[in-house]
Amino acid sequence: MTLSNPTERLRARYASRLNSFAAAPERFWGSKAAKPTVAEMVKRAATVRGLGHFDLNYPDHFTDASVDIIGIIRSEGLEVNGLAMRYYTDPKFKLGAFSNPDIAVRRKALDLTKAGIDAAAESGINLMTIWLGQDGFDTPFQVDYARLWELEVGGIREVADHNPAVDISIEYKPNEPRAFALLPDMTTTLIALREAGSRNLGVTLDFAHMLYANEQPAYAAMMAARHSRVLGVHLNDGYAKRDDGLMVGAVHTVQTIELLRRVRHDGYDGVIYFDTFPDVTGLDPVAECEANIASVEAMLAAIDRIDADSGYTCAMERQDGIAAHRIVQQCIFRH
Repeated sequence: MTLSNPTERLRARYASRLNSFAAAPERFWGSKAAKPTVAEMVKRAATVRGLGHFDLNYPDHFTDASVDIIGIIRSEGLEVNGLAMRYYTDPKFKLGAFSNPDIAVRRKALDLTKAGIDAAAESGINLMTIWLGQDGFDTPFQVDYARLWELEVGGIREVADHNPAVDISIEYKPNEPRAFALLPDMTTTLIALREAGSRNLGVTLDFAHMLYANEQPAYAAMMAARHSRVLGVHLNDGYAKRDDGLMVGAVHTVQTIELLRRVRHDGYDGVIYFDTFPDVTGLDPVAECEANIASVEAMLAAIDRIDADSGYTCAMERQDGIAAHRIVQQCIFRH
């Protein structure tokens, strides 16, 4: 869905990682030592003011057939925004999913992805996010780059064409776990999507991934909207060296605001997903998620003020960095 007026104020919708709500269990369950169940994590997340959605991992969150995870989420008044593929079920995936040298392993990855798409469709979910972190290489002379590229593009096309009613969003990342990812940045991802050619393809923007791909996030977002579609926005923060998963705006506040302004002007009206890691250091995940929501709400309000300032439009047209900086700082800090 896109906005009829690109500058119209969004009522943002927010999603979070379900696994985040296993962090610091003693803060919610007292002396409870055991790892919380899915139902318990959902119940805890339901206490977050302003949170309405989850993204779930496939097959991780669907391995226990006796647990209706989507039903549990909906019973708490929440919804599932989309599913995200994870290729950990077979140790052989470490050498690649769609680009694995073993045809049987490649087929397993493709069939697993199709099963995830089917699970999404059966539950009325129309978004599958695919992060192909295992598809890449580590050393010179290890791979035939042309062959890997053909396998990657062909795999993306095959799973996208499996059900055109489900959007397939590619989340890129420069590296980790592989030293070099086949889809490390926006430009390479857009080329792959163009070659794949399926109409239900698009891109997920992960802020921390964009930073350590050495991208200016708002510029990369513009390219995604111009040459494909932005199907997901993952907000977090970090120091541009790895996937730190810090709270939204913790380090790059201004760049986060610019990204949000760009996607709003380009018509993005999807869920904003917090891909942050409170579990790493034992933060209270409820408080952390509420802090993320408050930060984005404040940022959206600042964007309203920037867009209402005619001086900013003039400064941007002149490419006057000093004037634009002053106006943006005034709109953020209201001084």
